[in-house]
Amino acid sequence: MKKVILIRYGEIALKGLNRPTFEAKLVNNIKRSLYGLGKIEIIRSQSRIYVEPENENYDYDLAIEKLTKVFGVISVSPVWKIESDMEEIKKHSVEMLKDIINRNAVARTGAEGTVTFKVETKRGNKRFPMKSPEISAELGGFLLENIPVLKVDVNNPLIILFVEVRESTYIYSEIIPASGGLPVGTNGKVMLLLSGGIDSPVAGWMMAKRGAVLEAVHFHSYPYTSERAKEKVIELARILSNYCYNIKLHIVPFTDIQLEINDKCPQDELTIIMRRAMMMIAEKIARANGALALVTGESLGQVASQTIESLYCTDSAVNMPIFRPLIGMDKNDVVDIARKIDTFETSILPYEDCCTVFVAKHPKTKPKLPNILESESVLNLEELIEKAIEKTEILTITPAKKY
Repeated sequence: MKKVILIRYGEIALKGLNRPTFEAKLVNNIKRSLYGLGKIEIIRSQSRIYVEPENENYDYDLAIEKLTKVFGVISVSPVWKIESDMEEIKKHSVEMLKDIINRNAVARTGAEGTVTFKVETKRGNKRFPMKSPEISAELGGFLLENIPVLKVDVNNPLIILFVEVRESTYIYSEIIPASGGLPVGTNGKVMLLLSGGIDSPVAGWMMAKRGAVLEAVHFHSYPYTSERAKEKVIELARILSNYCYNIKLHIVPFTDIQLEINDKCPQDELTIIMRRAMMMIAEKIARANGALALVTGESLGQVASQTIESLYCTDSAVNMPIFRPLIGMDKNDVVDIARKIDTFETSILPYEDCCTVFVAKHPKTKPKLPNILESESVLNLEELIEKAIEKTEILTITPAKKY
């Protein structure tokens, strides 16, 4: 018997001729995710991936936690790999169920203190002499004879013993949901405008879930925003890197541009003109780094700068696609995802970012592009943007490193 990890993938299986490319990228990402935990062998077989550690002291719990964050993986199971022999299957199935019961992994039910169970079998190896229902019936009867507290319940059991008969046989009782989506690196690179708020980290996570490689740009308005605000954004990038691996973070000094806009432009247009300047900078950084689209955390109608009219004015500043994965989502939905991916508690730390300074009291909700362009024309934006890009700080953020 050998303990291994079974990995299942979903959408990749539908990819036709491109499927080997997606599978290879997923395997590579699995290796990256598990790097440093010990030597492993990765085996692909019949729409399954198996991770077989060489060391019996391998940290399976940590490995499974990491694998649930690998995009492309829909579920993970700790499994026992045994010989495809009915007597071996019986022997190790008894061991597994006794272990589950002894570890109090299930609660006993009923006055008799019974534990309900059923057996589900898949026979991928057609050379095995018994069919799936026959395996389930014989194994179930053997388990009842050898573990007195067991009772069959095929509708709502506490334990389901899964048996997959292939070249080897795999037995398990847990199916742990993972992140799903497509492997990071199968859909090009995007540049995320990463603030310190709740929305933009979620937007980045959603794009990575569809296979995009993330880089991020953050606009820092020191001394109007503190070093703690900068550290907060770096920590958000670090949390995202658990799903996206290394993230290159571009920290742009934005104070001079904001001061210029605040000094020379109408107060009710400040937000839109600042957003346009951010987009211009993000586009230049994106093109210089091979990113083909920008990503923001904007949601339609959430604030004044996110009305259709405002977004139209913002988008006209660049010649690059802008993806807004949260565009039709309610705030509660975004918060739920932020909690799930562990960015929420960091996002709500009370440190201001550049979007919260120089804010107009009554910003326009329906700006007109000709008026915005006229107001913007008094600025020396091109020179200010080039200077900001020259002074940009670039960090490579990794999951393990604390900043």
